[in-house]
Amino acid sequence: MATKKINVKLLSKMFLAGAQNIEAKKEYINELNVFPVPDGDTGTNMSMTIMAAAKEVASLEEPDMSMLAKAISSGSLRGARGNSGVILSQLLRGFTKGVREVKEIDVKVLAAACVRAKETAYKAVMKPKEGTILTVARGVAEKATELAESMDDLEEFIPALIAHAEEVLAKTPEMLPVLKEAGVVDSGGQGLVEVMKGAYDAFLGKKVDYTTIKPSSGPAVTKISKEAEADIKFGYCTEFIILLEKEFTDTDEIEFKSYLESIGDSIVCVADDDVVKIHVHTNDPGLAIQKALTFGQLSRMKIDNMREEHQEKLIKDAEKLAKQQEEEKKAAEPRKPMGFITVSIGEGMNEIFRELGADYIIEGGQTMNPSTEDMLNAIDRVNADAIFILPNNKNIVLAANQAKALVEDKEIVVIPTKTVPQGITAIINFMPDADVQSNEETMLEAIKAVKTGQVTYAVRDTKIDDKEIHEGDIMGIGDAGIISVGTDIRETTKDMLAQLVDEDSELISLYYGADVEESDAEKFIAEIEELYPDVDVDAHFGGQPIYYYVLAVE
Repeated sequence: MATKKINVKLLSKMFLAGAQNIEAKKEYINELNVFPVPDGDTGTNMSMTIMAAAKEVASLEEPDMSMLAKAISSGSLRGARGNSGVILSQLLRGFTKGVREVKEIDVKVLAAACVRAKETAYKAVMKPKEGTILTVARGVAEKATELAESMDDLEEFIPALIAHAEEVLAKTPEMLPVLKEAGVVDSGGQGLVEVMKGAYDAFLGKKVDYTTIKPSSGPAVTKISKEAEADIKFGYCTEFIILLEKEFTDTDEIEFKSYLESIGDSIVCVADDDVVKIHVHTNDPGLAIQKALTFGQLSRMKIDNMREEHQEKLIKDAEKLAKQQEEEKKAAEPRKPMGFITVSIGEGMNEIFRELGADYIIEGGQTMNPSTEDMLNAIDRVNADAIFILPNNKNIVLAANQAKALVEDKEIVVIPTKTVPQGITAIINFMPDADVQSNEETMLEAIKAVKTGQVTYAVRDTKIDDKEIHEGDIMGIGDAGIISVGTDIRETTKDMLAQLVDEDSELISLYYGADVEESDAEKFIAEIEELYPDVDVDAHFGGQPIYYYVLAVE
């Protein structure tokens, strides 16, 4: 029987299933990143972006199409992380604009929404690159427009779109040589296909596990006294799912609940076909687990020490209150003309930015791209008329620009710094007595003179720019790609420096990471000073994870 309409209830299920599928496949997508660095995070960014929207959707009760569209659009916009996440949020934003005014979606509406999604995403990217998620989205839009002329059955239409998306994805290595050389398809494009596949599963009525999607809620503050802590009779919150290997009868359920009550409280025992969800507070999680194993294998096991969590919460609440009081005190002061938000990671890097005058530091960068929501929260906390944002990572610039577009009461200027050294140079060149435009021009000009290098390790075998790279190799990564590859951290770093330093170089700034001993760093710095006697060498503890050294040549 042909299916010609998608109502709001079905669309909601399809969206949640698409989010769930990319969450399940995120590690696979991460592994498709071209550079074999330990922070390949396309899948993570896309998953966190769409899951932010999924939580908004899951919290809706009996929504109409307009409410659903708003939840998807707003949730993904604010939750967007990294370039791939921002582009995905723009695709969702365009798609929802195409469906929000209808009560049901047919083939023609769906095709128009795909076109709207593609157009919105392309507009959001300053220099669209083919062979990426954008190419896959465009292929879907073009195929949808073509098929809508002769087809009205969604059961034929949707799988045809997915098949075409996979065809376009398979061709991405031919469009981007770096993909072909690494032997992978575009990771963002793969993520989009996974969203579509998950949505189609729900369309077909397949069973989808939505347990990882929890409805969003406002901030909750729970205060527990020391007396209440002493009253925590059972200390371990224990949760798991039993994958049944034999029948679980009503009698079994009653007996299991009775057993759990004998060893704890806060009991939940819910059977659903071939799985049983268990929750119990107990002093011996092992007893609950042993009993459960008599019925089958266990999945999604989670054990939390509630007494320990309470102590941690008391500390965090005190820190949060002190920070809130400090922010309220600052907010009560008159606005200053200009302020700075910078993205940074590592104790040393953070301290350098604080000393240079950064008003707010967003912890993030390489291993965890902050979201648009993180940017907006930071903007709220900086009491200034104009705020400069230093993303310090090429994968964060889009999220910063997306936050800028959502702010109306402050002037936001995004300086597109792609590395921490560029960010440091930008803030050093800030002139308090100059106006916003002059400072923007000065900082943009200053960062052009910064050549950056970062040293890390490879997480897999690959080949890039004719360089054979093996898992565990040390890589020197410059602004345009991998410059040097070796097996020794110092030698690889020196090899990279040799390609960055020229006769016009005056300064080498070097920041050593959390995994480098101070004594080793000092010896290496002495080597650099000896190698380049005519160039000033400025060394600092950066404390950054993953990257042994981050350096700049100016």
